Amino acid sequence: MKVEVRLFATLVAFLPPETRDGAAHLDVPNGSTVRDIMRRLGIPADLERVTLVNGTDATPETPLHPSDVLTIFPPLAGGTQ
Repeated sequence: MKVEVRLFATLVAFLPPETRDGAAHLDVPNGSTVRDIMRRLGIPADLERVTLVNGTDATPETPLHPSDVLTIFPPLAGGTQ
């Protein structure tokens, strides 16, 4: 099945070299999870990040379905008060 993966900021370095604009279309096995994709891309499991599937919060165990969009970005830091 095909899914789209969008990485932002420092995580863009984990995308395959042939990708552009921070996004890649990957062909993955049915039943793949967010964790499977992160492992495939070499993103360390202990790296702080925010994950979304189709714009909704996702955990590493969240299953993916055909045409899903997985977005991963570093946590955002706040400003000063």
